[in-house]
Amino acid sequence: MINRRHFLATTAAMAGALSLPSILRAQSGDPIKLGSILDVSGIFDAYGKPMDMAATLAVEELNAAGGLLGRQIEKVSYDTQSDMALYTQFAQQLVRSDKVHVVHGGILSASREAIRPTLRKANVPYFYNVLYEGGVCDRNIVCTGITPAQQIEVLIPAAIEKFGKKVYVLAADYNYGQITAKWMSHYVGENGGEVLATEFFPLDVSDFGATIAKIQEAKPDLVLSALVGGAHLSFYRQWAASGMKDRIPLASSTLGSGNEHLVLTPQEGNGIMVAYSWSPSIDIPANKAFLDKWKTRFGDVATINEFAVNNYQGIHLWAEAVKKANTVDHDPVIEALESGIGIDGPSGKIAIDPQTHHAVLDMQLMEIRDQSLSVIKSFSQRQPIDTQKFCDLKANPDDNKQYEIDI
Repeated sequence: MINRRHFLATTAAMAGALSLPSILRAQSGDPIKLGSILDVSGIFDAYGKPMDMAATLAVEELNAAGGLLGRQIEKVSYDTQSDMALYTQFAQQLVRSDKVHVVHGGILSASREAIRPTLRKANVPYFYNVLYEGGVCDRNIVCTGITPAQQIEVLIPAAIEKFGKKVYVLAADYNYGQITAKWMSHYVGENGGEVLATEFFPLDVSDFGATIAKIQEAKPDLVLSALVGGAHLSFYRQWAASGMKDRIPLASSTLGSGNEHLVLTPQEGNGIMVAYSWSPSIDIPANKAFLDKWKTRFGDVATINEFAVNNYQGIHLWAEAVKKANTVDHDPVIEALESGIGIDGPSGKIAIDPQTHHAVLDMQLMEIRDQSLSVIKSFSQRQPIDTQKFCDLKANPDDNKQYEIDI
């Protein structure tokens, strides 16, 4: 059960400060406000709930260690119920009424773009902590999730080498799926393969019978999936039920990032190849400590997913920037982030690329096995080279767009 209460900071001044002017007592006692906007309910709650839990854990850890700048952190949370209109409404509320110092939030790219202009205009730093299609170039945003060049460049060569060169691509019909499908096609070609067909599906589609028949007729060596959300999980179930899973293998850029593999049976999920920055089996002290803290706070560590880890790390990256800047003011915090600041998180070392404000991080090539993410091979410190091709915030700090990268 998720605890959605805000962890309100104490506003009582220390006894030794009673002689100070009241305005100074207020400044030292006022909490630092961290805004959180997530789909804690609705069709994307499988991603949003663990992200909200991760934010709670990170804020509680920071407060237990004394907070930041001698002040406690208050988590101001809104549940968008997977409604894009509510993203816009709550972003405005966070900056106008709540007067937050930073915002962490958004899951779909559409949710990011719904709130990014508001936060930029209000000069409130924004952390987008999920995997996405890349290309956002905006000095006010920090993107801590993986991008296609970090993920697909690892996944596809391994899948083609193991399974074969004839590929059929399935993707969600919005900008993440459309752009990721282009990257899939690019890396298939770069590795000597051929894309036989690409199909796109709206997020509410759950009947894949006709598509499975098309794939059966095309006879690829491999199916690449960039399907997204609960409805699209039906594909994996229908694929296994049709008997095709044992004949044509799968690799995915999304399955398992939100713990979808836990709701599939081993018969439906076993053998699917994926690549993400985090796995519960990563054998490093920071990951072990994170798992222990999560278990103590929430119980079941199986609720943790890639998005939750990214959100947790994003908040700690912001905290490190605040410490370095010695203020929560916008410009010094952004400059601290651009210094190449990094942390040792559950996924390993993660740092911010000053040129793009995207993360440099480790990648894990994995296979789903008995509802677990089994690491096959690790790749150290992958750069966001896709976004680096077009975005240079050091040379163009006023840039403000999402580049659809020409592949």
